[in-house]
Amino acid sequence: MTKSKDFATNDLVSTQWLNDHLGSPDVCIIDASWYLPAMNRDPKAEFLASHILHAQFFDIDAFSDQKSPLPHMLPPPEQFSAMARKLGLGDGKRIVCYDGMGLFSAARAWWMFKVFGHEDVAVLDGGLPKWLKEGRPVEDGPARPVQPRHFTARHNGTMESSLADVKEALAGGTAQWLDARPAPRFRGEVAEPRPGVRSGHAPGQINVPWSLMVNEDGTVKSRAALEETFRAQGVDLHRPTIASCGSGVSGCSLALALTLIGHHHHTLYDGAWSEWGARDDLPAVTGA
Repeated sequence: MTKSKDFATNDLVSTQWLNDHLGSPDVCIIDASWYLPAMNRDPKAEFLASHILHAQFFDIDAFSDQKSPLPHMLPPPEQFSAMARKLGLGDGKRIVCYDGMGLFSAARAWWMFKVFGHEDVAVLDGGLPKWLKEGRPVEDGPARPVQPRHFTARHNGTMESSLADVKEALAGGTAQWLDARPAPRFRGEVAEPRPGVRSGHAPGQINVPWSLMVNEDGTVKSRAALEETFRAQGVDLHRPTIASCGSGVSGCSLALALTLIGHHHHTLYDGAWSEWGARDDLPAVTGA
């Protein structure tokens, strides 16, 4: 994969690059679309209606720890390996993730593959909307059958932060905690979508809505624009960073953006506000 937009890594690929590599035996494409309930969209139905040629559907809800009471938590390595294998996603493959919004849930799939040691994975810049706008090849119906491929999961725990890690970082001032939720949710002006989860945010959190990572057309901002966006929100790009959101999905967009600009001292708090906000013994505040 080739670097684009002067980014520090090749974790983002263009629609032109993917179009040029359609059908390549070493390239796997996954539709990792997932939507909040309020969006009233069905990713599986949309996949059946239209998806990029040769794509497989990557179900974020299924690729999660089914025993956890929290949504979308990272699954055990053996579960991830088995499910990835069935989709033909394995060792030696270049994996390209996209979603139906341009950039939203595709970064979650990208992050999971990174956590489990698969480095050759990227997000499609602009996602399905840009692909469709350019008239590039799509198909409908179920995904085409694929040959299972062995996936070796090597869990990289340095990319994650637990609740205890977050509490320690806040208490010691060793890292800054970013929240990718929209500003009204962060400020507590609207109710959280999950029952039993308080509105607002933790003291000391910095709000960096995931939507600030993209241009109006859904493509990722340039390196300089991303750096300026983070700084404008109050982020010190020289300090370690913990990213999170409501349930561990959109926070991965921040993780992707930080990776693209060469900021590698960051983790994702997978429990996110779904865990913190549901705990009455943890502080929550409202306002800017």
